[in-house]
Amino acid sequence: MSNLPNLLSYTRLALVPVLLTLAWTGHGTAFLYCFIVSLLTDLADGLLARRLQLATELGAKLDSWADFMTYLALPFCGWWLRPEVISQQRVWLASGIGCYLVATIVGFLRFRRLTSYHTWGAKTAAVLVGAAVFVFFADGPGWVFRMVMPIVVLTNLEEIAITFALPQPTANVPSLWHALKIRQRGGRDK
Repeated sequence: MSNLPNLLSYTRLALVPVLLTLAWTGHGTAFLYCFIVSLLTDLADGLLARRLQLATELGAKLDSWADFMTYLALPFCGWWLRPEVISQQRVWLASGIGCYLVATIVGFLRFRRLTSYHTWGAKTAAVLVGAAVFVFFADGPGWVFRMVMPIVVLTNLEEIAITFALPQPTANVPSLWHALKIRQRGGRDK
């Protein structure tokens, strides 16, 4: 059975091909509006899930998959819409994207699935990256990525540490400290 937070995550997944198509065809303004809708659904799904007590394992997975697919699409969209800025910021962007991919691959190798930690660091990084990406696609400066990529790197290093700390896949782990507590209790997350 679907609930509103899950529907918002499904919506974000459905927006990925729309974002790609708009960027590929050079519709920057329409892309920006669609990206804003994607950001808002990302912010709303978790808030509503917690507030309405509708948080589920499926919801955590859907949110993670929607994040993953959106994050994979954005570099392509950036290249199609603002290739000169992407080229100028390539080292910073590569560091953030690289760390994100390494954390994702480590999770897949360890647990054979996409991790859904939703750490405090990841939430902070998502807000900051969302703002930086918004500024970028609104024709703002590319240097904003230099400010947020160190946070992205640290967040993903924490997620790698969480993956190694947890004895089994566990969703919604706020921090490495929480993962260590779960490990100490023998894998029980409650």
